[in-house]
Amino acid sequence: MASHPAPFSATVDQLGDFDSIIDVRSPSEFAEDHVPGAINCPVLDDEERARVGTLYKQVSPFEARKVGAALVSRNIAKHIENQLFDKPKGWKPLVYCWRGGQRSGAMTLVLGQVGWAARRLEGGYKAFRQRVLDDLETLPRSLELNILCGPTGSAKTAVLEALAERGGQILHLEALARHRGSVLGGETDGLQPGQKAFETALWAALTAFDPARPVWSESESRRIGRLHVPAALFEALRNGRCTRIEAPLAARVDHLVERYAHLIADPEAFRGRLARLVPQHGYERVADWQALVTSGAWRQLATELVNDHYDPAYRKGGEGLYLQIGAACPLLLEALDADALARAAAGLPI
Repeated sequence: MASHPAPFSATVDQLGDFDSIIDVRSPSEFAEDHVPGAINCPVLDDEERARVGTLYKQVSPFEARKVGAALVSRNIAKHIENQLFDKPKGWKPLVYCWRGGQRSGAMTLVLGQVGWAARRLEGGYKAFRQRVLDDLETLPRSLELNILCGPTGSAKTAVLEALAERGGQILHLEALARHRGSVLGGETDGLQPGQKAFETALWAALTAFDPARPVWSESESRRIGRLHVPAALFEALRNGRCTRIEAPLAARVDHLVERYAHLIADPEAFRGRLARLVPQHGYERVADWQALVTSGAWRQLATELVNDHYDPAYRKGGEGLYLQIGAACPLLLEALDADALARAAAGLPI
């Protein structure tokens, strides 16, 4: 095999300089969080990692390294044969593990010996994670944040998406958290990311923004489902310039019925979501709403939820979170259909 210069490291600032980013940690570590765009080529899977760790603690580091070396060698060979074999000579991968230690060092060495310009991420995932935390403290203050406010059903998310279609910069918190931000909205796919993965997604969005242009987001509470918006970002959002959507009740009801399509298609799930409102509204009131689901009275249900649940909750706490809500610019919408929302977005600065 041809010789190759000893592998050397790259920093978090150089993530964009590589053709591929390879995470060699175990699948569970990768699933918890990883560098955006990374692929997982574990040199030890979860069971193997536990086995080597047990040997290290209970027998000796030497015995653990022998077993680990055999496992790592076999796994690296499999990855080269299955996932990496078609990479060209000029391919430039960046490899990382937890701290930039033995796991990434082994993979980087072998890839370098093949002839690829492989580099190891200095400090590994731990260094990347620290950069995410540091940037989440500082980046929000550099952005011109604009907040779409308004009660539930006023199509804030739809306006935000219409802005994105125009080329606007949006921070879509609900999409990143995979949660629609309310008890009935719930998870968009049944599973939210972990807090670390959510923060990495936020970091990726914030670092991609042009600070010279406005960034649009929608009013959210500090918690979105079981996730929380990092403190510095939430404070920056709270201080953002507010635009308040105002729409008639009938238009909001139409929009909610459309938004609840996933629940309308599954009445049992809808009734289950409504059951979560018992602590606030009591069994009898919730039972009435569940009966409306059973009978398919969707507009009546949406109207009652707006009048008796969403709007009171918004008046109680929704507006007070955002410090410039008193000076909010009104966005008056008579309808919330796609054409109306596109026209509304066209009137907002991007």
